[in-house]
Amino acid sequence: MANTSTRTLRLLSLLQTHRYWPGEELADRLGVSIRTLRRDIDRLRELGYPVEAQRGVDGGYQLAAGAALPPLVIDDEEAVALAVGLQAAAESPVEGIAEASVRVLAKVVQVMPARLRHRVEALRAVTVPVGGGATAGPGVDPDRLTVVALACRDTERLRFSYTAADGRHAERQVEPHRLVCLHRRWYLVAYDLDRQDWRTFRLDRLSAPQGGGVRFGPRSLPAADAAEFVRAGLNGVPRPYRVAALVDAPAATVRARVGRWGTVEEVDAGRCRLEMTADSLDWPAMALGSLGADFRVLGPPELLDLVEEWGARFTRAARGSRAAE
Repeated sequence: MANTSTRTLRLLSLLQTHRYWPGEELADRLGVSIRTLRRDIDRLRELGYPVEAQRGVDGGYQLAAGAALPPLVIDDEEAVALAVGLQAAAESPVEGIAEASVRVLAKVVQVMPARLRHRVEALRAVTVPVGGGATAGPGVDPDRLTVVALACRDTERLRFSYTAADGRHAERQVEPHRLVCLHRRWYLVAYDLDRQDWRTFRLDRLSAPQGGGVRFGPRSLPAADAAEFVRAGLNGVPRPYRVAALVDAPAATVRARVGRWGTVEEVDAGRCRLEMTADSLDWPAMALGSLGADFRVLGPPELLDLVEEWGARFTRAARGSRAAE
C-alpha cells in the first residue's frame, strides 16, 4: 500500500479530475477502507483544500471553491497544455495578463522534467499564433523570458548579449529588477553593473541570458515602479507617430476603453482629447473605431488618410453584402 503522503496526493489528483466521487468508488481506487478515506479527506482539509462530503447511501466527496486557491496536482498532459497556453498568453495585449503569465510559466518550467520541456518546445515550434488586436511586437523566445523572469525573482545577477538600436553588440552584466510588457514588447528593467546605472533592455534584442548564481541585495529604483521607468525612457525616444484626436465621449468612458495605451484630457462634459504614441497607425485607428463615438483626427495626416481608406473599404463591403442579399 502506498505511504500516506503518496496516497494523499493521489486522492487530491482524483478529486480534481471528477466533480463528484461516490465514497466507495473513491476508496476502491485508492485501495483503502472507508475509514482510512475519511482520515485522508480530513488531512486534505487541514492542508486547506475545501472538500465537501455528502452523507447517506450514495454519499461521496467533491472539491469546492475555497477562500484561497490551494496548490493543484496536474498530470503530464495538463502540464504541457498549461505551459503552451502560458507561452501564448505571454503575448496577450490584455493589461496584466502577459506579466502574470510569465511569472506562472517560470514556476512551471522550473520544476518541469526535461522530457516534458521537449514536448512543450515541439508543440510551440509547430504552432502558428493567431494575431488579434494591436500589431504584435517582435517575438521573444519563451525560454529567454523564463530565464530572465527567474533571475528577477531570485535576485540573481544576469549575463547576456545585447544589440543596441544602432546595431552595436555588447556583453552586459546586470542586476535584474522587473520584466515589463508595454505596447506588445517585453522590457527588462535592471541595474547595469558596467555603467553603474539603471537601464531598460528590450528582450527581442537580448540573447543567451545566463544566471551566474551570484545573489545581490535590492537597489532603489528611481521611479514609482518598473512600468513608469520604462515609459519615461520610451518618451525620450522619438517615435514614428504621435496621434491626437477629439472624441465625442466623456473622458472617463474613453479612459476606461484605452487604459494605459493613451492619455485622455477632458475638453467638456461630453468631449475629450485623446493622445497616443505608436509605431504603427493600425492600433490607434482600431482604438478610435472601437470607442463607439464620433471623433475628429487632429494628427498626424497619415492617420486621417488611413481612416478615410478604411471607411471607404468598409462602405464598399457593406454595399456589396447588401447587394448580394
